[in-house]
Amino acid sequence: MRDDEPTLTADLLLQAYRVGVFPMSEGRDDPDVFWVDPRRRGVFPLDGFRISRSLARTMRRGHLRASVNAAFAETLAGCADREETWINDTIFDLYLTLFHRKHAHSVEIWEGSRLVGGVYGVTIGAAFFGESMFSRSKDASKMALAYLVDRLRRGGFTLFDTQFITPHLASLGAIEISRGAYRQQLADAIEGQASFIAPGVLPSVQEVIQRNAQTS
Repeated sequence: MRDDEPTLTADLLLQAYRVGVFPMSEGRDDPDVFWVDPRRRGVFPLDGFRISRSLARTMRRGHLRASVNAAFAETLAGCADREETWINDTIFDLYLTLFHRKHAHSVEIWEGSRLVGGVYGVTIGAAFFGESMFSRSKDASKMALAYLVDRLRRGGFTLFDTQFITPHLASLGAIEISRGAYRQQLADAIEGQASFIAPGVLPSVQEVIQRNAQTS
């Protein structure tokens, strides 16, 4: 950020999400933060995610388990733990603040006592802004997404923003829409009511698979 720009705070960050922009940094060691407003936006239609047969097999093996908001800081650190990352210290601290204010949430995947995957994002109204995910075990990030989408559906969310499209996300059902279409969906979603907490304890693997199984 330039010297003449306002200090980046959690409140300013939430306001940015409300108007469709989000922060990034050039790298872990770069202190500057810039705003991003993609011309084409990635979104996950909440009725478009399907658990593939191969993912269902992984989930049924029982060696992985999911949790919610049990290790937010560790999930954030896992997302930043890569050669190239847009999460610098400022961004890390801001999302941790949003977590403590119940505006940011995570889904974690564990193999025994080891955190092997997860996803985190920000909530405003009925919008969930997916920020990042990581995986250290086969299908761990896919399983995190399966639990996340299931929770968003049951919590009443209407928008799952993925910011950008990657081949990985597209293979799971994410699509790209125009900036104008996104802002229309965003305006409706932030005025809506939803709760990440309301669904309560996580459902069983079998329940998640049954609600989201790929049928073809």
